[in-house]
Amino acid sequence: MEAVLSILVLAAIALLLGAFVAWRKGRPRRQIMLMLLLAAVMVLNIAIWTLPDKSGQAPLGRSIESAEQP
Repeated sequence: MEAVLSILVLAAIALLLGAFVAWRKGRPRRQIMLMLLLAAVMVLNIAIWTLPDKSGQAPLGRSIESAEQP
């Protein structure tokens, strides 16, 4: 699961850089906005999995612990 989150972070960064390059080249604004929206969705998904809840434990930590138990 940690590898998936790492790939999501890298993809979000690539989308942000791609949106910046597209903006500098004068690409259609709709394409740029969709790239930014997708990057925001990825970042929010990462935040949901890594930020702790009221109990102080992140969903990612709970899923890893439950996978390790026989």
